[in-house]
Parts: sequence; C-alpha cells; structure tokens
Amino acid sequence: MSRYLVTGGAGYVGGTVAAHLLEAGHEVTVLDDLSTSFRAGVPAGAAFVEGRIQDAARWLDPSYDGVLHLAAFSQVGESVAQPEKYWENNVGGTMALLAAMRAAGVRKLVFSSTAATYGEPESVPVTEAAPTAPTSPYGATKLAVDHMIGGECAAHGLAAVSLRYFNVAGAYGECGERHDPESHLIPLVLQVALGRREAIHVYGDDYPTPDGTCVRDYIHVADLAEAHLRALDAMTSGEHLICNLGNGNGFSVREVVDTVREVTGHPVPEVVAARRPGDPAVLVASAATARERLGWAPSRPDLRAIVGDAWAFARKQHTERSEQAQG
Repeated sequence: MSRYLVTGGAGYVGGTVAAHLLEAGHEVTVLDDLSTSFRAGVPAGAAFVEGRIQDAARWLDPSYDGVLHLAAFSQVGESVAQPEKYWENNVGGTMALLAAMRAAGVRKLVFSSTAATYGEPESVPVTEAAPTAPTSPYGATKLAVDHMIGGECAAHGLAAVSLRYFNVAGAYGECGERHDPESHLIPLVLQVALGRREAIHVYGDDYPTPDGTCVRDYIHVADLAEAHLRALDAMTSGEHLICNLGNGNGFSVREVVDTVREVTGHPVPEVVAARRPGDPAVLVASAATARERLGWAPSRPDLRAIVGDAWAFARKQHTERSEQAQG
C-alpha cells in the first residue's frame, strides 16, 4: 500500500483515478478547491482537503509516495477570454506544487496533460513526436507545465509521466460528467435524449470524412484511470515520459449521435451549423507508447459501452435533480 495525493480528485477524471487507487489498496488524499467540481465527486474512503494547489505545501509531507496532478481549469473558450486565469492556476499552481514536492522529498508525479498541446495536427494518428502547437491558452498552459516537469526531472531527479488525454467519456460508478457549462459532445447529446436540450448542434457536415462530420478519439474514463496506476509503476527517476491516451480509433459526430439514439431509445434532433474555427477534421491518438512503456491498453473501446455508462450516470443525475426540484 502506498499513499498518494490526488489534486483535482473531486472532478470527473480525478475522482475516477482516486477511486481506482483506493480499489488497488492505496491510501488517498484528495486536494480540490471545488471551484469546478463537487464534494460528492470525492470517492468514499479518500481523505479530503478543500484547498488550492498553490497551497499544497500545507498538506504535502514525506509520508506521501507520489502525486497525481489533475487540478486545472480546462475550458478552451474560457481560456481564450481569460488567459490570465489559466496561466495563474494551471502554470503558477503547478510551479507551487512542484516546489512543495521538492521540499517534502516526494519524487513521483503523474500529470494530467492533453491532446490540446498538439493544436491542429499535421497527420493522424497523432504520436508524441508530433509538433506541439497549441491553439488556445489552455493548451499552451498544459504544454508549459510539461516543459516545467521535464526540467524538474533533469535537475532534481523527479520521476514523472505526462498523460496526454484525447476525448474522455463514459462514467464509472458515481464519477461522471456534470460540467457547468457542459461542452463535451456525449453528455450534450444525452441532454437532448433527456429532454433538457431541444437539439444537438452539428458543427459542419462537409469535412473530408466518411459522413462529413468531425472524427474524434473517445476513451473510457475508467481506461484512462487505469493508465494512471500503470504510470506510477513504470516511471523512472530523472525521466519525464509523455504518453498519449486514446483508443486509437475515431468516431464521427454523427456516429456518436446515432449511438445515443440506439442506446437511449430517444429521438435526438440535429441542427447542422457552420464549422467552428480550428476544428480539425480528424483527431485520433496513437497510444503505442502507452502500450509499450506502461503495458496499458484500453479494455472498453466500444462506443456503445462508453455511451451506455454515460447514459446510466446521466439518468441517475436527472432523476436526483427532479426529486430535489419536487421536494
């Protein structure tokens, strides 16, 4: 049994990671300021500290075996409108966290990075050797942190793995998507199925893809969490390993909508709108490095299963909201 600090562990992915650590027999402390997450997202059995990563030195001590860092602001549009918010939290907060780890002698780190570091890729599937050219402050802050971690490893012997997520979806127990505002495709389509939204907007149906809509790589959140545990075992002192995480297969917007119709049995009206600037036609990961170095492979690659888990969570949340409104 080891002891780990999970920053952002009250969020969708962080909560799932914390739950997997607990199931593996580890001791977990969640550090989260609840600014974009929920107290209910902290899994049972984890200790909880409400606070900011900038203040991690108040709680981090030599008894911890490592840190899994998932605390960040992650809305692309908001980062364009308020870049200073993202630089201060995502970069400044991580700098403070690394200093706290150095002072406490905690030398293992798994970092939640993102495919947004690549921007609009020149070719697919995207490998870790692809040029990094983020198109938003959000992606730029994540890339800056990757560079920061690389320097920390070289200078101070940190063992670190950055996991660059592609599109995370699905649900795991009590951990599911409940962002406010919601910007991810699958929960948005499920909102239409639940009657909370009139239609789903399809941004562009004239892309050079089989059905004309964008193609994206969706990875189940539980598969993603399992990669974090594999990363803890695979890391080496002084090395910064970067791994893409994805299924390696793409699903189009229209395939997602059709799958939601099939899984839920509800009609999902579509409204075709103009393309959004900066949306690449196809964005699919090569996860060969994760397979090689972490011994990891997604075990839930089926889109229907991903949507099914997300639908079960969305219905449960919808029922609870309805009961609260009535009672």
